[in-house]
Amino acid sequence: MKGVAITGMGIISAIGNSVEENYISLIENKIGISNIQNIPTVHADVIKVGEIKKTNEELVAELQLSENNNFSRTAMIGTLAARQAVENAGISDINEFRTGLISATSVGGMDMTEKHYYNYFEKPELVKYITCHDGGDVADKIAEELGLKGMVTTISTACSSAANSIMLGARLVKTGKLDRVIVGGADALAKFTINGFKTLMILSDDYNKPFDNNRKGLNLGEAAAYLVLESDEIVAKQNKKVLARVSGYGNANDAFHQTASSENGDGAYLAMKKAFEVSGLKPSEIDYINVHGTATPNNDLSEGRALKRIYEDEKVPDFSSTKPFTGHTLAAAAAIEAVYSVLAIQNNVVYPNLNFEIQMEEFDLTPQTSLKNKNIEHVLSNSFGFGGNCSTLIFSKS
Repeated sequence: MKGVAITGMGIISAIGNSVEENYISLIENKIGISNIQNIPTVHADVIKVGEIKKTNEELVAELQLSENNNFSRTAMIGTLAARQAVENAGISDINEFRTGLISATSVGGMDMTEKHYYNYFEKPELVKYITCHDGGDVADKIAEELGLKGMVTTISTACSSAANSIMLGARLVKTGKLDRVIVGGADALAKFTINGFKTLMILSDDYNKPFDNNRKGLNLGEAAAYLVLESDEIVAKQNKKVLARVSGYGNANDAFHQTASSENGDGAYLAMKKAFEVSGLKPSEIDYINVHGTATPNNDLSEGRALKRIYEDEKVPDFSSTKPFTGHTLAAAAAIEAVYSVLAIQNNVVYPNLNFEIQMEEFDLTPQTSLKNKNIEHVLSNSFGFGGNCSTLIFSKS
């Protein structure tokens, strides 16, 4: 019973519009990486992304929003995923218990800002989009659509944002501050993101290949995923099905560089070490590691060295990155990978690390390259962000 109960999950990504669709794609090698279709950009034929193949107009219709709405794309996909999670958890009265929402984002409503920026002062009807730029607006919109009256907050720690959202939610439940928390994150693609990562020169012009010696960089992606965390009291009172538990968590900041991790993986090592301390588990008890695995030269080297440090003379467990399926979804990454981690536990599978060919020359680590069936009790999931924000989560069978 150690850890906080997960009772619901919802997700939308480049490989599916529901938890079930995402799982089928993962076990059938259906990738979501393709050329850019939804955004007019000069990079459309140069890079590949993990894009949700729904237009904003289709999302508006699906959410049944008014024509006068000021939802950003991030808020729309976030609302879809959060709704799924609440429904999956069997929640009929969102305010029945002390309930909070902790939503993560890095881009916020940037897609609307870049679309309307030059017209704000010429067309009064566009002024409404100014407020949806703020990252906090995404959480507010989701809470409003869910009818949530409790605590609502936003976390933005770059690509580890959703991991920190899940971590904070778990701590609030464990300490009795809240009875139930909806946690996760959402990020939509925008020109701002594409151009920014292009400037950093860490985008691949091909399919990303994590932990491969010839990796060239990442593919950006967009997604949203949320989990419902609930206290054991609610679980017992309502006889709820527990999907899995958040049994460990830890975060650290190596403050090495604005956009790079330390070559020795100091932050990653400390985050994993703390997660093991919270969970009470030993590294050898982990059955599968969902690595951050962005396929950038820096990340995979740093993360690999951190794994070697944690495991010392022991063999590193089966590991893989799911980013060849979805792309790197920034603030949503840890949330979608939390869903994938729970699905791995429920279905006893290790997902393939697609596109891998040659082991990195720095160490003898080879990811799992094909779907593998095995008994899985505990999954460790890593998420690392700019500025050295490193976070680790451990999920365990209930």
